[in-house]
Order: sequence, then C-alpha cells, then structure tokens
Amino acid sequence: MTQAEGDVKVEPGKQLPQKMELKDDAKSDATRTTVRYLLFVPKDYKADGQKWPLMLFLHGSGESSDDNIDLVKVHGPPKIVESKPDFPFVLVSPQCPKEHIVGSAWKPEEMMQLIDHVAGKLNVDPDRIYVTGLSMGGYGTWRLAATYPERIAAAIPICGGGDAEKYAKPLSKVPIWAFHGGKDPVVPTHESQDIVDAVKAEHGDIQLTVYPEAGHDSWTETYNNPKIYDWLLAHRRESK
Repeated sequence: MTQAEGDVKVEPGKQLPQKMELKDDAKSDATRTTVRYLLFVPKDYKADGQKWPLMLFLHGSGESSDDNIDLVKVHGPPKIVESKPDFPFVLVSPQCPKEHIVGSAWKPEEMMQLIDHVAGKLNVDPDRIYVTGLSMGGYGTWRLAATYPERIAAAIPICGGGDAEKYAKPLSKVPIWAFHGGKDPVVPTHESQDIVDAVKAEHGDIQLTVYPEAGHDSWTETYNNPKIYDWLLAHRRESK
C-alpha cells in the first residue's frame, strides 16, 4: 500500500518516482530547480519501526534524461531492487538532466539537500548514510564524500575520478572501497588509483579493487557482489 510521508510517497518493497524542489536563496520560487528521483524502501520498512540505512546512488551519463526516469533502473542498485524487495537500504536514485551531465553533474550541495529531504521524511539512521555511483556517478561519489566527509558513513565510487590533491585530506575521514576496470577505455584506471594513493598518504581507510580484464563496465560485477553491501553496513558514521 502506498503511503504519503509529507511529499514523499513510499510503498514497502517497491521503487517509486518522486521529485523535490531544491532550496536556493539566490533564486526565486519560479526558478527553483526540480530534482527527479526514484525512491525505494525495503519490504519490512515501517514509519514507526527500526531506522534504516540510506544509500544514494548516482548513475552514469548514459542514464541522464529530462523525461524518462526509468533509465535510472538500467544499472546498479535501482535495477537490483526491481526484483529484490528485501534490499536492506532506503535507496535514493536521482536523475541528472541532460544539460548538466559530465562537468556540472551531481553537485554536492544539491545531493546533500536530497539526502536531508528524504532522511527528514523517512525512518532513516543518520549515522548510516552511504553513497555510490558509476562513471559520471563515480566522479560524483568522490566529490560528495570529499565535500561532506562528516556526513557519509562509507562510499563506493566505481570507475570515477577527481582532484586527488584536493580530495585527499577530507576523504581520509571516510571509509572507501573503490572499483575500476584494468582496461577501461573511457576513464583510465589511474583516475581511481591517484586518489587512492593520495588518501593512503593521509592514512585514510581506503582500498581499490581493479578487475584486470574489465573495460568501462566495472559496475555490474561490483553491484552483483553481496560483499559490498555487507561492507557498507559494517560502517557507521562516528557521531560528533
């Protein structure tokens, strides 16, 4: 049965399309940005029951669209939950508009607004907020964790990259398991390796798994591996 919790609709064991307006003091109400996203809650979710971990999933550029939210289900957790109603996370999967892909995709401030919006409406454990993403979403994962290390309990960036020197110190505060294909022709493997090396130099909790024969698709094997979900759930944010 679909339930409305504020302006968020949930149906335990199902994934439903949603939207929210971002708050921006520099914009008028008429020009606010609307974020479209998919929201899944586990089949045992109850508003007055246990608190659930939240996973933010950031897709790659191929799933960007202005009018087809179902594209977000092509890869990763949003695909998995379509046939796995007991997936043990509240899953938030935003869609990037086409005009914002690549360089301007997945702005950390917008993604944290989305996390706070959902967590404020649902029964979410604020100490178990995780982020993962692939390709363009891998870049977004690195960026979000580096911008809000105090909010993210753990992160799994896949075939992404970023500013290793800038990100190293903040990312040293976040447990990270990165993945990349050894023969990736789109995002070179060193994009992940450079950040991992920089974070290790800051004594961070970070590891990198490289699939030696994989190309750009290093996400299918990763998201099909139950060990990554156990790894995420083993981490909690250290309450300040």
